[in-house]
Amino acid sequence: MLYASTHITRHIYQSPVTQCLNELRLIPRTLPGQQVYESNIRLEPEASDILKRKDYFGNHVTDVAVLRPHTRFVIEAKSIVEVSPQSQQLVPTLSWEEARDRLARSSNDESLEALEFVFDSPFVVRGPELADFARPSFTPNRPLLEVVQELTSRIHSEFRYRPKSTSIDVPLLRVLEERQGVCQDFAHIMIGALRSLRLAARYVSGYLRSSANSQGAEASHAWVSVFFPGSGWLSFDPTNDVMPSDGHVTLAFGRDYGDVAPVKGITVGGGVQNIEVEVHVYPIQAQ
Repeated sequence: MLYASTHITRHIYQSPVTQCLNELRLIPRTLPGQQVYESNIRLEPEASDILKRKDYFGNHVTDVAVLRPHTRFVIEAKSIVEVSPQSQQLVPTLSWEEARDRLARSSNDESLEALEFVFDSPFVVRGPELADFARPSFTPNRPLLEVVQELTSRIHSEFRYRPKSTSIDVPLLRVLEERQGVCQDFAHIMIGALRSLRLAARYVSGYLRSSANSQGAEASHAWVSVFFPGSGWLSFDPTNDVMPSDGHVTLAFGRDYGDVAPVKGITVGGGVQNIEVEVHVYPIQAQ
């Protein structure tokens, strides 16, 4: 599928901002199964300085500085991206315990890179509560694919999707207790559960096709990638109980939301601010 995506973020301030510095992760990644043909970012007011770089995880980052007074700051990112269904060759007999042990003792580059996604990160701290939540699915000798799919389904069925019910600073254990939140929370719960069993899981930010019969369309979305030794990374969307295919567009990945926030920064002045976000992803015809 060939998509045109538009992501608009509007910051409206109570009083003038004299200057702001922002870090944007709004350019999709080029990955197996995803090709980026065009991507650009428009700012209002225009930036005084722009720096494009890649972060530690290989995500595209655009650093912008606006050094003139303003009461409104608009960021509009547009891209044309082709997404293809991916066929992964799995090891069907690989149990989750075998995957855990192979990851721990392997010395190849891919496994060593994946190993850092086993440990705690700022917004996802491992713990017995998260391990206990996972254990009903992770019974002995079950295939890793099977137990991860079941965990995905359980989060989808046991948690209530409720927009604006949480924020990034809500503790993960509170989300686990209250069983409600948004895609960001569900991804963090799943990552925490997997890491608490010493499996590698990372946070993925991106978009869903607009008008999809899915939770999280028309907004930034989040899902999870899990490392399968010998096969690589496979993605799972606990918000919608699916394995992402050609309806998901990947922006960035990292340890948790803090590594991949689409827009974050600091301002001088401004007072109270209102933030509006629009996301649209539509299929287009190839030229």
